[in-house]
Amino acid sequence: MGLGYADLWVLLLAVLLDLAGRELPTPLHPTVWIGKTVALADRISPKGRVGGLMAGGLIALLIPGLWAAAAYFAVQGLHEIHTVAYVLVGAVWLKSTFSVRMLHQVAAGIRDRLLRGDVEGVRGQMRSLVSRNVSSLTGEQMTAATVESVAENTTDSFVAPWLAFALFGLPGAVAYRAVNTLDSMIGYHGKYEYLGKASARLDDLLNLIPARLSALFLLAGSALLPGQRLAGAWRIMRRDHGRTESPNAGWTMSGMAGALGVELEKVGHYRLGDATRPLEPQDITRAVQTMYWIAALGLLIALGLLYGRYGLF
Repeated sequence: MGLGYADLWVLLLAVLLDLAGRELPTPLHPTVWIGKTVALADRISPKGRVGGLMAGGLIALLIPGLWAAAAYFAVQGLHEIHTVAYVLVGAVWLKSTFSVRMLHQVAAGIRDRLLRGDVEGVRGQMRSLVSRNVSSLTGEQMTAATVESVAENTTDSFVAPWLAFALFGLPGAVAYRAVNTLDSMIGYHGKYEYLGKASARLDDLLNLIPARLSALFLLAGSALLPGQRLAGAWRIMRRDHGRTESPNAGWTMSGMAGALGVELEKVGHYRLGDATRPLEPQDITRAVQTMYWIAALGLLIALGLLYGRYGLF
């Protein structure tokens, strides 16, 4: 079996593993180890303006580069040994770079607790989904935050790593996950204003196309999925996509707000959409349906890119 067909099987098997809810144990999870390298770099790096910017630029290049190199040499060696070994190990490693099922499970758990009125339980679970302070959020605000998170994460949770794999193989997907991990750990203001700047900008760059592709998929889904409207999704996306600090997150979040006909607000940061009706827990279900729609189209695009890259047509 040639490398092209082997990579097709790697991607398909990785998706099946994800849908089955299979995750590597934490001590063996590659993304956990990427996080450890980021934490080590954080501890030994200066945080001042000049030193932080220089160290941050070096970190943004070295950590993704080193992990991509590790993935490259590992899978190349396996492919020379046996294609089956390459497919199995490659699929498990690729699975660690994306998540569809887990995003669904977390969002559904929050919805179910909201329906039961278990506000404290929702707050506890939301800490794994959003970075904002949830201690004072109302039920409607927590619903909004969950819908926002599902919409935003369609880009970096699976569409972007699948595209990276389709174009650059496992090293590309691993490098993308390393950049995204850097952004999530040090790519924000305050203490990491300078050290995390390069990582944040690189993450923005890598997500430019995937975010807009996810937004196009969302628009297509809003024309077909129950409880959604294409006209609202298109109008609000055009109007509000630039209201978020991120140049990418606003596309899918504003599109989701418009499709559902609701307002999504992060107090003090942005307000997306028009409140034509109040948010309800079932809006989380609708967001998850859109997530799976985007995942299906994203997978088809990734498979098509693999076919084109290896000339399998």
